[in-house]
Amino acid sequence: MRTVIRTNFDLCTGCSICQLACSERQTGGYNPRLALLKIRHINEGLIHEPVVCRQCRNPYCQTVCPVDAVGRDEKTGAIIINRDKCTGCGLCAKYCYWGAIYFNKQDKVVMKCDLCGGSPACVEECPTGALELVKVRGDIDNG
Repeated sequence: MRTVIRTNFDLCTGCSICQLACSERQTGGYNPRLALLKIRHINEGLIHEPVVCRQCRNPYCQTVCPVDAVGRDEKTGAIIINRDKCTGCGLCAKYCYWGAIYFNKQDKVVMKCDLCGGSPACVEECPTGALELVKVRGDIDNG
């Protein structure tokens, strides 16, 4: 079983509270641009789609990393990026099917959701329940 954040765009209002919670937990400040999830606004903002790492069973981002900076956290099962190894080449972001890996221009490394150590701030703070932490079977691969 893997733990993933399931998104429901039918419930998402585009309020960005998830992004504020994420950026605060990850960086200590409230800046949606530094959040490890994004919200796509579709059809002129009528539909809001949270975009977050799917914690793929066989992550291509890990396969393409030339310095072995992408791995899996043994405790949470989340795909993580070792910032000490990451060279910022961006291959993982380029080849992420979901578009859920982001380049941090300030630190010159890539960043992605690490499930906040098993208790994602975005899920905890989402006022509509559009984000939910769920377990999925290993044979179901969403990426």
